[in-house]
Amino acid sequence: MYIKIKILLVLFFITSYSFSQEGIPVYSDYLSDNYYLIHPSMAGAANCAKIRLTSRKQWFGQEDAPELQTISFNGRVSEKAGAGIILFNDKNGYHSQKGVKLTYAYHLMFSRDEIDLNQLSFGISGGLIQSQLDETSFLQSGDFDPIIDGTVVQKDSYFNVDFGASYNYLDFYVHGTVKNAIETRRDIYTEYESDNLRKYLLSAGYVYGDSDRILLEPSILFQLVGKTKEKSIDLNMKAYKNLDFGQLWGALSYRRSFDGAEYTDGNGVSKQKLQYITPIVGVNFKNFMFAYTYSHVTGPVKFDTGGYHQITLGVNLFCKPVKYECKCPAIN
Repeated sequence: MYIKIKILLVLFFITSYSFSQEGIPVYSDYLSDNYYLIHPSMAGAANCAKIRLTSRKQWFGQEDAPELQTISFNGRVSEKAGAGIILFNDKNGYHSQKGVKLTYAYHLMFSRDEIDLNQLSFGISGGLIQSQLDETSFLQSGDFDPIIDGTVVQKDSYFNVDFGASYNYLDFYVHGTVKNAIETRRDIYTEYESDNLRKYLLSAGYVYGDSDRILLEPSILFQLVGKTKEKSIDLNMKAYKNLDFGQLWGALSYRRSFDGAEYTDGNGVSKQKLQYITPIVGVNFKNFMFAYTYSHVTGPVKFDTGGYHQITLGVNLFCKPVKYECKCPAIN
């Protein structure tokens, strides 16, 4: 019985914080100079166009472990407008998603000149997503379940929209985004899925320090799932060091949910909340960027001792010759 409860607890964490994040799951990859991945208003907000490629794998050695790949491009298309595109593939056991998102953003500059950063941005993304459920190995010989075919791979496609706003002022920034704003249902999950897949994101940060020595960037990200009211928060610290060949940087993120699940520990009933620590290291060389991310889940109940590994590759293109006079790595 104890083992069964442990498995149920692990499944609660997986389904609540991985697969239920319809579209692209919100992990910590935004800290790898990739805010556009979660905030459409950041499309074209920087003074360079950006290509970002990510590959994430959880629990090496476990069959059908969750994995995610994304590739994105965003940049300015006019003085005040930006655009972007994201392709992604997300797999979690028998479930998988593939999709494409197209983004348009509008940027209002309140600066007195081109080197003072005071920018308000609005963005909207339209996404076409295909969900897939592989039922071919659900049933054993002689089993019967009226809601499971057991011989097919079910697929269903739907359209959804993300929208949000960003404000960048010198060394300070704040972003707000509503993901999956349209209520929709995928037929492959019948009555067990809610129409409401909406999620709310709010993030903010500030960069300070000496550009000739070390810059520090504390930031937070708050998430709220509309239907279930699940809440979580990321507390982040990022540091940058300018070197002759480019820039070396690192980050440490701590995510904690406000919700949890109960389980029997032998002495009674305990409660565990999702929490994990994510260190990130990265390097910028000329217009290229490389980062490695590792996430480690903490707590007494874990599915596997291994963590989550992610690689991010990036290229900056068409950069403006004049940078803003601010400590703003995500913009400059």
